[in-house]
Amino acid sequence: MPRTSEQLVKHGLVIQALQFQRIVPETSFEDDLSVCTSFDDAEDDAEDPGDYRQSRRPHWANKVQFVLACIGYSVGLGNVWRFPYLCYKSGGGAFLIPYFLILIVCGVPLLYMELSIGQFTRRGPIGALGQICPLFKGAGLSSVVISFLMSTYHNVIIAYAIYYFFAAFKAKQPWSECGNSWNTLACWLPSYSAIDNRTRPNASRTPAEEFFDNKVLQISNGIEDSGALRWELVACLITAWIMVYFSVWKSIKSSAQVRYLTATLPLLLIVVFLMRSLTLEGADKGLQFFFHPRWELLGDAKVWIYATAQIFNSVGIAFGSMICFASYNKFHNTILVDSVAVSLINAFSSLLVGIFSFATIGNIALEQNMSVEAVLTDGPGLVFVLYPQALAKMPASQVWAVLFFFMLVCLSLNSQFAIVEVVVTSIQDGFPKWVKRHLLCHEMLVLLVCVISFLFGLPNISQGGIYFFQLIDHYAASISIMFLAFFEVIAISWCYGVRRLCNNVKEMTGRAPSSYFWFCWLIAAPLLIMAVWVFSVIDYEPPTYHNGEYKYPWWAEAIGWGIASLSLICIPAFAIYEFIRANGNTCAEKLRNSIKPHFEACKICGQEYCNESLHNFEDNMIKEQQDASSPIQLSITTPLSKSQT
Repeated sequence: MPRTSEQLVKHGLVIQALQFQRIVPETSFEDDLSVCTSFDDAEDDAEDPGDYRQSRRPHWANKVQFVLACIGYSVGLGNVWRFPYLCYKSGGGAFLIPYFLILIVCGVPLLYMELSIGQFTRRGPIGALGQICPLFKGAGLSSVVISFLMSTYHNVIIAYAIYYFFAAFKAKQPWSECGNSWNTLACWLPSYSAIDNRTRPNASRTPAEEFFDNKVLQISNGIEDSGALRWELVACLITAWIMVYFSVWKSIKSSAQVRYLTATLPLLLIVVFLMRSLTLEGADKGLQFFFHPRWELLGDAKVWIYATAQIFNSVGIAFGSMICFASYNKFHNTILVDSVAVSLINAFSSLLVGIFSFATIGNIALEQNMSVEAVLTDGPGLVFVLYPQALAKMPASQVWAVLFFFMLVCLSLNSQFAIVEVVVTSIQDGFPKWVKRHLLCHEMLVLLVCVISFLFGLPNISQGGIYFFQLIDHYAASISIMFLAFFEVIAISWCYGVRRLCNNVKEMTGRAPSSYFWFCWLIAAPLLIMAVWVFSVIDYEPPTYHNGEYKYPWWAEAIGWGIASLSLICIPAFAIYEFIRANGNTCAEKLRNSIKPHFEACKICGQEYCNESLHNFEDNMIKEQQDASSPIQLSITTPLSKSQT
């Protein structure tokens, strides 16, 4: 029977509506879900185990929360103590050249890559890399192992900051003068006036040094002498973990609210301390060292190694945190602007902290009649010795000290939130049924992770704990991360494919990445990371404490390499496992299947995330339109069922 004109008009409207819906996809069902922090209502038994997307995933309430989470993680203690010390070791202002060059070539592109993968797969690092390239699923596990190791000792810094925060409320700061019970005969109080021009005696120690070593740490002679636990620090560490737990126990719903304070206030305080430090006498001496480059050091491979390590540690590349944060984004969130904004704010914050640090160090150098190089120190000593020493002689020193250590607590908490959330998210993604059956809810999972991390962190707060702290920080955060980053880039850029990644980004944002990102992902970043990692192995230097005054015994270095191996061994172990269990009769077939993603693009529209029934319905309509002898009944308001390819 021939169709009437009314039927043909309705048919045309349906076709146009379907085509428009394909061009501008609807917000997915998952994007409309409210935050769910409990597993009680999760129908995980009904989920398709082959589906690479989770049916339930909490989302950031708004874009500001996501950006603050990324900024809070990237602007942390690495900016306060690592950046100034690496500038000192790398020729002052000359360090800024490789720093910003690597930021452009590696920092922004790899952050863009991680945010894209996390947002597209909606999984943590293990699930994301396991879905796009099963052969390198171990790289995702490695990042989780590194995050867990960091969670055990990073909270120790918060414990130190809490200790100093409460000590700063005293009318006279305990690190400002000699004569206390913990001071020795070697205690030397520098003059607060440059007129006296007194030179610091050899083998002398400032009150700030003796307070940190003799009172806070009660430091032993070395890692071989672990000593007893420092119970005051144990109490501070418990306080730190309680703060972390109640900030992340409701997943991003609770941590995002806390970050409104912890991520914004430190940036404001950095500016305040910068302005105050520039008014200190001798500040110009430190700034001359910072901005006067020693160009000859650019030929030293170590400078480029330091710059790359600083970018990776501060931006958070290969630690899994950015993938985790992006997994809570809505599917159509723009990513490029976020990547550039976070990278630039991190770099700008490092520059401000560098100016503030060297202005303060210049003041101390003038006061002690010493060079800037002689004053600088590495590790926690820069934060808990030099800064308190400078704060002690400021007007209203009590106020400045309280603000400074509150800033440290906030900076440390931001990073710790991200580290714990990576571990929790990965366990939750990998074992949802086990968590629901044995732990009942998300809050119990977070509590379990916090308690285990606390117990593993106790060796760091013994009398010899600072040596163990420096050891694990050297091997977990520096040695392993380059190796891990290389395989992560290879898994995404070469095995999964840059073209496929660009299609995913276009599917989410409507715009494909430029050819610049193609070049960085495919060639520049892998070559640079490999070169830096090779040179870091060739120029390997064993860890030391207090500017080389203490050298670790051989067995301590063996422990350090064992700690690094805990994460590195995951990559080859899982690669072998995935290769063996992959389908295929020959090695070539097994290899091909082991790097094949767990999902395929739609053959009609080329997108991984599309409505297959929409295409089938459209094809059937077109066929029926061509068949004039078959009447059809159309209803524009009929809802379309959704399925995923």
